[in-house]
Amino acid sequence: MTTERAHRLQTAAWIGAGLSLLALLYLISPVLTPFLLALILSYIGNPLVERLVRWRLPRTVAAALTVLALLGVAALLGLILVPLVRQEAIQVVTRLPDLTAAANGQILPWLREHLGIELQVDGGSVRQFASEHLSNSGDMAGKLLRSLGTGGLALVNLLANLVLTPLLVFYLLQSWPKLLARFDAAIPRPWHGASRRILGEVDSVLSQFLRGQLMVMLLLALYYSLALWLAGVGAAVPVGLLTGFLIFIPYVGYGVGLILALLVAVLQFQGWEPVLAVAAVYGLGQVLEGFLLTPYLVGERIGLHPMAVIFALLAFSQLFGFAGVLMALPASAALLVALRELRVLYLKSHFYLGPEGKL
Repeated sequence: MTTERAHRLQTAAWIGAGLSLLALLYLISPVLTPFLLALILSYIGNPLVERLVRWRLPRTVAAALTVLALLGVAALLGLILVPLVRQEAIQVVTRLPDLTAAANGQILPWLREHLGIELQVDGGSVRQFASEHLSNSGDMAGKLLRSLGTGGLALVNLLANLVLTPLLVFYLLQSWPKLLARFDAAIPRPWHGASRRILGEVDSVLSQFLRGQLMVMLLLALYYSLALWLAGVGAAVPVGLLTGFLIFIPYVGYGVGLILALLVAVLQFQGWEPVLAVAAVYGLGQVLEGFLLTPYLVGERIGLHPMAVIFALLAFSQLFGFAGVLMALPASAALLVALRELRVLYLKSHFYLGPEGKL
Protein backbone atom coordinates (compact mmCIF):
# COMPACT_ATOMS: atom_id res chain seq x y z
CA MET A 1 0.00 0.00 0.00
CA THR A 2 1.41 3.38 -1.00
CA THR A 3 1.94 6.18 1.48
CA GLU A 4 -0.61 8.37 -0.30
CA ARG A 5 -3.25 5.63 -0.15
CA ALA A 6 -2.54 5.06 3.54
CA HIS A 7 -3.00 8.77 4.23
CA ARG A 8 -6.33 8.75 2.38
CA LEU A 9 -7.54 5.76 4.36
CA GLN A 10 -6.46 7.41 7.57
CA THR A 11 -8.28 10.61 6.63
CA ALA A 12 -11.42 8.63 5.78
CA ALA A 13 -11.18 6.83 9.11
CA TRP A 14 -10.98 10.13 11.00
CA ILE A 15 -13.95 11.52 9.07
CA GLY A 16 -15.92 8.38 9.88
CA ALA A 17 -14.98 8.69 13.53
CA GLY A 18 -16.13 12.31 13.56
CA LEU A 19 -19.48 11.44 11.96
CA SER A 20 -19.93 8.58 14.41
CA LEU A 21 -19.24 10.96 17.29
CA LEU A 22 -21.91 13.37 16.00
CA ALA A 23 -24.39 10.50 15.71
CA LEU A 24 -23.57 9.41 19.26
CA LEU A 25 -24.07 12.96 20.56
CA TYR A 26 -27.45 13.06 18.84
CA LEU A 27 -28.52 9.79 20.48
CA ILE A 28 -27.41 10.73 24.00
CA SER A 29 -28.30 14.45 23.81
CA PRO A 30 -30.99 14.18 26.55
CA VAL A 31 -28.34 13.34 29.17
CA LEU A 32 -25.67 15.79 27.95
CA THR A 33 -27.16 18.94 29.49
CA PRO A 34 -25.48 18.87 32.95
CA PHE A 35 -22.12 17.86 31.43
CA LEU A 36 -22.15 20.61 28.80
CA LEU A 37 -23.38 23.20 31.29
CA ALA A 38 -20.64 22.16 33.71
CA LEU A 39 -18.03 22.34 30.96
CA ILE A 40 -19.09 25.88 29.98
CA LEU A 41 -19.20 27.08 33.60
CA SER A 42 -15.79 25.51 34.22
CA TYR A 43 -14.37 27.21 31.15
CA ILE A 44 -15.68 30.57 32.37
CA GLY A 45 -14.63 30.01 35.99
CA ASN A 46 -11.16 28.56 35.35
CA PRO A 47 -9.43 31.99 35.18
CA LEU A 48 -10.69 32.72 38.71
CA VAL A 49 -9.33 29.37 39.91
CA GLU A 50 -5.97 30.09 38.29
CA ARG A 51 -5.83 33.47 39.99
CA LEU A 52 -6.62 31.95 43.38
CA VAL A 53 -3.93 29.31 42.78
CA ARG A 54 -1.44 32.08 42.08
CA TRP A 55 -2.39 33.47 45.48
CA ARG A 56 -1.07 30.16 46.92
CA LEU A 57 -4.44 28.56 47.58
CA PRO A 58 -4.66 24.80 46.93
CA ARG A 59 -6.43 24.09 43.67
CA THR A 60 -9.11 22.05 45.45
CA VAL A 61 -9.94 24.99 47.72
CA ALA A 62 -9.89 27.40 44.77
CA ALA A 63 -12.27 25.17 42.81
CA ALA A 64 -14.62 24.85 45.79
CA LEU A 65 -14.67 28.64 46.31
CA THR A 66 -15.43 29.20 42.62
CA VAL A 67 -18.31 26.72 42.69
CA LEU A 68 -19.69 28.39 45.82
CA ALA A 69 -19.45 31.78 44.09
CA LEU A 70 -21.38 30.46 41.07
CA LEU A 71 -24.03 28.94 43.34
CA GLY A 72 -24.26 32.21 45.27
CA VAL A 73 -24.86 34.19 42.10
CA ALA A 74 -27.54 31.74 40.95
CA ALA A 75 -29.26 31.81 44.36
CA LEU A 76 -29.15 35.61 44.48
CA LEU A 77 -30.74 35.88 41.05
CA GLY A 78 -33.44 33.43 42.08
CA LEU A 79 -34.19 35.34 45.29
CA ILE A 80 -34.45 38.59 43.34
CA LEU A 81 -36.35 37.43 40.28
CA VAL A 82 -38.86 34.86 41.56
CA PRO A 83 -40.69 37.03 44.15
CA LEU A 84 -40.69 40.11 41.92
CA VAL A 85 -41.95 38.24 38.86
CA ARG A 86 -44.69 36.58 40.94
CA GLN A 87 -45.74 39.93 42.43
CA GLU A 88 -45.81 41.59 39.02
CA ALA A 89 -47.81 38.69 37.55
CA ILE A 90 -50.46 39.11 40.26
CA GLN A 91 -50.53 42.85 39.59
CA VAL A 92 -50.96 42.31 35.86
CA VAL A 93 -53.83 39.87 36.40
CA THR A 94 -55.48 42.31 38.81
CA ARG A 95 -55.33 45.18 36.32
CA LEU A 96 -56.54 43.24 33.29
CA PRO A 97 -60.20 44.29 33.78
CA ASP A 98 -59.20 47.96 33.98
CA LEU A 99 -57.10 47.57 30.86
CA THR A 100 -60.09 46.00 29.10
CA ALA A 101 -62.28 48.94 30.05
CA ALA A 102 -59.65 51.41 28.85
CA ALA A 103 -59.30 49.53 25.56
CA ASN A 104 -63.07 49.49 24.95
CA GLY A 105 -63.40 53.15 25.90
CA GLN A 106 -60.36 54.71 24.19
CA ILE A 107 -58.14 52.50 22.03
CA LEU A 108 -60.77 50.49 20.16
CA PRO A 109 -62.90 53.53 19.21
CA TRP A 110 -59.77 55.21 17.83
CA LEU A 111 -58.97 52.11 15.76
CA ARG A 112 -62.55 51.98 14.48
CA GLU A 113 -62.61 55.68 13.57
CA HIS A 114 -59.18 56.03 11.94
CA LEU A 115 -58.40 52.53 10.62
CA GLY A 116 -61.82 50.97 10.23
CA ILE A 117 -60.92 48.05 12.54
CA GLU A 118 -63.90 46.63 14.43
CA LEU A 119 -62.91 44.98 17.72
CA GLN A 120 -64.60 44.42 21.04
CA VAL A 121 -63.10 42.91 24.21
CA ASP A 122 -65.45 41.00 26.51
CA GLY A 123 -64.88 42.52 29.94
CA GLY A 124 -66.80 39.78 31.75
CA SER A 125 -64.61 37.03 30.33
CA VAL A 126 -61.47 38.96 31.21
CA ARG A 127 -62.68 39.51 34.77
CA GLN A 128 -63.49 35.82 35.16
CA PHE A 129 -60.09 34.84 33.77
CA ALA A 130 -58.33 37.30 36.09
CA SER A 131 -60.20 36.22 39.21
CA GLU A 132 -59.59 32.53 38.56
CA HIS A 133 -55.87 32.91 37.93
CA LEU A 134 -55.40 35.36 40.75
CA SER A 135 -57.06 33.04 43.24
CA ASN A 136 -54.96 30.13 42.06
CA SER A 137 -51.65 31.96 41.89
CA GLY A 138 -50.80 31.19 45.49
CA ASP A 139 -50.42 27.45 44.98
CA MET A 140 -48.84 27.64 41.53
CA ALA A 141 -45.60 26.16 42.85
CA GLY A 142 -47.53 23.29 44.39
CA LYS A 143 -49.26 22.55 41.11
CA LEU A 144 -45.94 22.63 39.31
CA LEU A 145 -44.43 20.17 41.76
CA ARG A 146 -47.45 17.88 41.51
CA SER A 147 -47.31 17.93 37.72
CA LEU A 148 -43.62 17.10 37.86
CA GLY A 149 -44.36 14.35 40.33
CA THR A 150 -46.81 12.69 37.97
CA GLY A 151 -44.03 12.26 35.48
CA GLY A 152 -41.64 11.02 38.14
CA LEU A 153 -38.70 10.81 35.78
CA ALA A 154 -38.87 14.53 34.98
CA LEU A 155 -38.58 15.45 38.65
CA VAL A 156 -35.73 12.98 39.14
CA ASN A 157 -33.89 14.42 36.13
CA LEU A 158 -34.38 17.97 37.37
CA LEU A 159 -33.07 17.19 40.84
CA ALA A 160 -30.20 15.14 39.40
CA ASN A 161 -29.15 18.03 37.16
CA LEU A 162 -29.32 20.51 40.04
CA VAL A 163 -27.09 18.30 42.17
CA LEU A 164 -24.86 16.89 39.45
CA THR A 165 -23.92 20.14 37.69
CA PRO A 166 -22.08 21.76 40.66
CA LEU A 167 -20.25 18.50 41.36
CA LEU A 168 -19.16 18.26 37.72
CA VAL A 169 -18.01 21.88 37.76
CA PHE A 170 -15.93 21.21 40.88
CA TYR A 171 -14.35 18.10 39.36
CA LEU A 172 -13.54 19.86 36.07
CA LEU A 173 -12.07 22.92 37.77
CA GLN A 174 -9.97 20.75 40.06
CA SER A 175 -8.67 18.58 37.22
CA TRP A 176 -8.53 21.19 34.43
CA PRO A 177 -4.72 21.24 33.91
CA LYS A 178 -4.53 17.42 33.99
CA LEU A 179 -7.39 17.08 31.50
CA LEU A 180 -5.74 19.55 29.13
CA ALA A 181 -2.41 17.71 29.44
CA ARG A 182 -4.05 14.35 28.64
CA PHE A 183 -5.84 15.84 25.66
CA ASP A 184 -2.61 17.38 24.40
CA ALA A 185 -0.79 14.04 24.77
CA ALA A 186 -3.50 12.28 22.73
CA ILE A 187 -3.01 14.51 19.65
CA PRO A 188 -1.05 12.69 16.89
CA ARG A 189 2.48 14.10 16.81
CA PRO A 190 2.48 15.01 13.09
CA TRP A 191 -0.64 17.11 13.70
CA HIS A 192 0.43 18.45 17.08
CA GLY A 193 1.73 21.85 16.00
CA ALA A 194 -1.16 22.68 13.69
CA SER A 195 -3.72 21.31 16.16
CA ARG A 196 -2.32 23.39 19.02
CA ARG A 197 -2.41 26.51 16.87
CA ILE A 198 -6.00 25.91 15.70
CA LEU A 199 -7.20 25.03 19.20
CA GLY A 200 -5.49 28.16 20.51
CA GLU A 201 -7.42 30.25 17.99
CA VAL A 202 -10.67 28.53 18.96
CA ASP A 203 -9.93 29.22 22.62
CA SER A 204 -9.15 32.87 21.85
CA VAL A 205 -12.38 33.38 19.90
CA LEU A 206 -14.54 31.55 22.41
CA SER A 207 -13.00 33.08 25.54
CA GLN A 208 -13.23 36.62 24.17
CA PHE A 209 -16.82 36.07 23.14
CA LEU A 210 -18.04 34.35 26.31
CA ARG A 211 -16.24 36.53 28.84
CA GLY A 212 -16.88 39.72 26.89
CA GLN A 213 -20.53 38.81 26.42
CA LEU A 214 -20.83 38.07 30.14
CA MET A 215 -19.59 41.58 30.96
CA VAL A 216 -22.03 43.06 28.43
CA MET A 217 -24.90 41.09 30.00
CA LEU A 218 -24.05 42.26 33.53
CA LEU A 219 -23.64 45.91 32.54
CA LEU A 220 -26.85 45.94 30.49
CA ALA A 221 -28.79 44.21 33.29
CA LEU A 222 -27.59 46.96 35.65
CA TYR A 223 -28.38 49.70 33.12
CA TYR A 224 -31.90 48.50 32.27
CA SER A 225 -32.80 47.88 35.92
CA LEU A 226 -31.58 51.31 37.03
CA ALA A 227 -32.95 53.20 34.01
CA LEU A 228 -36.41 51.60 34.24
CA TRP A 229 -36.48 52.31 37.99
CA LEU A 230 -35.58 55.98 37.43
CA ALA A 231 -38.28 56.15 34.74
CA GLY A 232 -40.86 54.99 37.26
CA VAL A 233 -41.66 51.74 35.49
CA GLY A 234 -42.99 48.95 37.71
CA ALA A 235 -41.05 45.69 38.02
CA ALA A 236 -37.94 47.53 36.85
CA VAL A 237 -35.50 45.09 38.49
CA PRO A 238 -36.88 41.77 37.13
CA VAL A 239 -37.52 43.21 33.66
CA GLY A 240 -34.08 44.85 33.58
CA LEU A 241 -32.30 41.71 34.77
CA LEU A 242 -34.22 39.53 32.33
CA THR A 243 -33.38 41.86 29.44
CA GLY A 244 -29.70 41.94 30.31
CA PHE A 245 -29.33 38.20 30.79
CA LEU A 246 -31.16 37.39 27.54
CA ILE A 247 -28.89 39.68 25.51
CA PHE A 248 -26.70 36.66 24.68
CA ILE A 249 -29.46 35.74 22.17
CA PRO A 250 -29.09 38.63 19.69
CA TYR A 251 -32.27 40.67 19.09
CA VAL A 252 -34.44 38.09 20.89
CA GLY A 253 -33.44 39.17 24.41
CA TYR A 254 -33.80 42.84 23.50
CA GLY A 255 -37.21 42.25 21.93
CA VAL A 256 -38.54 40.20 24.85
CA GLY A 257 -37.38 42.79 27.37
CA LEU A 258 -38.87 45.66 25.37
CA ILE A 259 -42.25 43.94 25.04
CA LEU A 260 -42.37 43.12 28.77
CA ALA A 261 -41.39 46.66 29.76
CA LEU A 262 -43.99 48.18 27.42
CA LEU A 263 -46.64 45.84 28.83
CA VAL A 264 -45.81 46.89 32.38
CA ALA A 265 -45.83 50.56 31.39
CA VAL A 266 -49.23 50.25 29.71
CA LEU A 267 -50.71 48.46 32.72
CA GLN A 268 -49.67 51.30 35.02
CA PHE A 269 -52.40 53.53 33.49
CA GLN A 270 -50.37 56.70 33.93
CA GLY A 271 -50.67 58.04 30.39
CA TRP A 272 -48.07 57.87 27.65
CA GLU A 273 -45.15 59.03 29.82
CA PRO A 274 -44.10 55.53 31.03
CA VAL A 275 -44.42 54.13 27.52
CA LEU A 276 -42.25 56.90 26.06
CA ALA A 277 -39.78 56.45 28.91
CA VAL A 278 -39.49 52.72 28.14
CA ALA A 279 -38.92 53.50 24.44
CA ALA A 280 -36.18 55.99 25.35
CA VAL A 281 -34.51 53.58 27.81
CA TYR A 282 -34.40 50.73 25.31
CA GLY A 283 -33.37 52.98 22.44
CA LEU A 284 -30.41 54.28 24.45
CA GLY A 285 -29.65 50.72 25.60
CA GLN A 286 -29.43 49.54 22.00
CA VAL A 287 -27.02 52.38 21.20
CA LEU A 288 -24.86 51.56 24.24
CA GLU A 289 -24.79 47.88 23.34
CA GLY A 290 -24.12 48.28 19.62
CA PHE A 291 -21.65 51.18 19.63
CA LEU A 292 -19.91 51.02 22.99
CA LEU A 293 -20.16 47.82 25.04
CA THR A 294 -20.05 45.10 22.37
CA PRO A 295 -17.23 46.64 20.26
CA TYR A 296 -15.03 47.27 23.30
CA LEU A 297 -15.82 44.25 25.49
CA VAL A 298 -16.54 41.57 22.89
CA GLY A 299 -14.70 42.97 19.91
CA GLU A 300 -15.69 42.97 16.25
CA ARG A 301 -12.47 41.13 15.43
CA ILE A 302 -13.94 37.93 16.88
CA GLY A 303 -16.15 37.60 13.82
CA LEU A 304 -19.17 35.86 15.39
CA HIS A 305 -21.91 37.71 13.52
CA PRO A 306 -25.25 37.99 15.37
CA MET A 307 -27.05 36.20 12.53
CA ALA A 308 -24.56 33.33 12.78
CA VAL A 309 -25.20 33.10 16.53
CA ILE A 310 -28.98 32.99 15.99
CA PHE A 311 -28.64 30.31 13.29
CA ALA A 312 -26.33 28.22 15.47
CA LEU A 313 -28.69 28.43 18.44
CA LEU A 314 -31.72 27.44 16.35
CA ALA A 315 -29.95 24.68 14.41
CA PHE A 316 -28.29 23.03 17.40
CA SER A 317 -31.42 23.31 19.55
CA GLN A 318 -33.40 21.61 16.77
CA LEU A 319 -30.85 18.78 16.55
CA PHE A 320 -29.91 18.27 20.20
CA GLY A 321 -32.55 20.08 22.27
CA PHE A 322 -31.37 22.21 25.21
CA ALA A 323 -27.99 20.50 25.08
CA GLY A 324 -27.66 21.88 21.55
CA VAL A 325 -28.14 25.42 22.87
CA LEU A 326 -25.14 24.87 25.13
CA MET A 327 -23.08 23.45 22.25
CA ALA A 328 -23.99 26.18 19.77
CA LEU A 329 -21.45 28.86 20.68
CA PRO A 330 -18.41 26.56 21.12
CA ALA A 331 -19.28 24.86 17.84
CA SER A 332 -19.66 28.25 16.14
CA ALA A 333 -16.25 29.36 17.36
CA ALA A 334 -14.65 26.13 16.12
CA LEU A 335 -16.44 26.43 12.79
CA LEU A 336 -15.30 30.03 12.43
CA VAL A 337 -11.65 29.05 12.89
CA ALA A 338 -12.08 26.08 10.53
CA LEU A 339 -13.52 28.36 7.84
CA ARG A 340 -10.55 30.71 8.25
CA GLU A 341 -8.16 27.79 7.78
CA LEU A 342 -10.09 26.57 4.74
CA ARG A 343 -9.99 30.05 3.25
CA VAL A 344 -6.19 30.17 3.60
CA LEU A 345 -5.88 26.75 1.95
CA TYR A 346 -8.29 27.78 -0.80
CA LEU A 347 -6.33 30.97 -1.60
CA LYS A 348 -3.15 28.88 -1.88
CA SER A 349 -4.75 26.11 -3.94
CA HIS A 350 -4.12 25.33 -7.59
CA PHE A 351 -7.85 25.66 -8.22
CA TYR A 352 -7.83 29.32 -7.06
CA LEU A 353 -4.45 30.40 -8.43
CA GLY A 354 -4.92 28.75 -11.81
CA PRO A 355 -2.42 26.94 -14.04
CA GLU A 356 0.24 29.63 -13.67
CA GLY A 357 -0.05 29.72 -9.89
CA LYS A 358 -0.38 33.49 -9.73
CA LEU A 359 -3.03 35.88 -8.47
